[in-house]
Amino acid sequence: MTHVAVVGGGITGLACALELADAGIEVTLLESDGRLGGKIRTSSFAGLDVDEAADAFLARVPEGIDLCTRLGLDDALVSPARAGAYVWSRGSLRRLPDGLALGVPGEILPVALSGILSVGGMARAALEPVLPRRPLSDADALGPLVSSRFGREVLERLVDPLIGGINAGDADRLSAAAVAPQIAGVAARSRSMLLGLRSERRAHPPDPDAPVFFTLRGGMGDLVDGLRAALVERGVAIELGASVDSLELDGPPTCPHVHIAAATSAANRHRIDADAVVLCCPAWVSAGLLGDIAPDTAATLRAIDYASVALVTLAFDDAGIARDLDATGLLVPKPEQQTVTAASWGSTKWAQWKRPGQTIVRASAGRDGDEHALDLDDDALVDAVIADLQRLMAVRAAPTQVRVTRWPRSLPQYRPGHLERIDGAERALAARTSTVLLAGAAHRGLGIPACIRQGQAAARSVATRLRAGTASA
Repeated sequence: MTHVAVVGGGITGLACALELADAGIEVTLLESDGRLGGKIRTSSFAGLDVDEAADAFLARVPEGIDLCTRLGLDDALVSPARAGAYVWSRGSLRRLPDGLALGVPGEILPVALSGILSVGGMARAALEPVLPRRPLSDADALGPLVSSRFGREVLERLVDPLIGGINAGDADRLSAAAVAPQIAGVAARSRSMLLGLRSERRAHPPDPDAPVFFTLRGGMGDLVDGLRAALVERGVAIELGASVDSLELDGPPTCPHVHIAAATSAANRHRIDADAVVLCCPAWVSAGLLGDIAPDTAATLRAIDYASVALVTLAFDDAGIARDLDATGLLVPKPEQQTVTAASWGSTKWAQWKRPGQTIVRASAGRDGDEHALDLDDDALVDAVIADLQRLMAVRAAPTQVRVTRWPRSLPQYRPGHLERIDGAERALAARTSTVLLAGAAHRGLGIPACIRQGQAAARSVATRLRAGTASA
């Protein structure tokens, strides 16, 4: 039986380990933290199980749903109780219009009726269909692409808030191809982005009854618990608090064995011998382990920037909020931001988070290039968030309970040219060894389904490589 080590116990590593175990491969999973799940965590708050980071995954791609079904969790899947969201623009909350793709308009009239843009901003956006087409490459940033077509207001008040909510990033500094492949694809194929999006929407109209997101009734932590139980059942060795110090290769260049030095404490250091290793960890961790094996790959990974964020979860008495929370939440464009970048109206969004008389709100702070909120201590951060919520959503009373969750260096930033650099890094690593592979949020997508997809793909790739290496030996 072959033996593969998986370094990193976030969703990518867990999905990778399960795929390997189901292929009949012996697996050791090494996680430096004392818990599995990475940036998926659910804990008790105000008498409820409330997520401390991601609270859902996309329903319109298969990986998350398929994994839940595989684990027997499909009966626990629930979708949001409400749809739609608001954006704070020009002094008030305005509902996001229909026909947007990551904020990019596929129709002009709904945007005009929303009041999000000024008269001048609308006039500029309406010119998009008559502008000449321009070539697109992986080096294009999303912000300049959108603003060159629709004007700066569409970027600042529609696209950037949505991208900021997903990536905690600045659209002017993010790769269009990496963070918005649908938009980049339309821009590459169509003379007009607006007409291209409209055509795609009419050719493949969305099902208005189909959920956009799913979560598990007990929170996303149930997915981690389900994965852990499945791994234990399959005999996967799970080592928590295991910090990997180094990797060494030994054997034929085509398929060398990997020696992994790990430590669970200063006094407990040990070596793990494996036929292959999959690194499912933050880019800078992988870079540190690959410095001697593949220095070019390590340099690429080390250059990936990360944003830090904080999530402040608050419970209020219903009477303490003077407006109807009739959507999933709100987004704040960068020109309007003080502390809060977005707020999720949790007890409206999720029926399982609603208790009579109590409202749950989750407010996000921090993004790439603006982390002043992260420099505040917890009390000051909470005060700043509440002051913002008073302005944004008519909070009129103090919260009954508060929780602050900080996620330092948690969201990788896909700079222009990201996918080409990742391709090059993987080629450089494969040229040095076939038994060390990479996967995870820093590479090809940071959403839960994208991480599951990468973990499973890495597992299938390493199994194929090991079979080929055994056959050649």
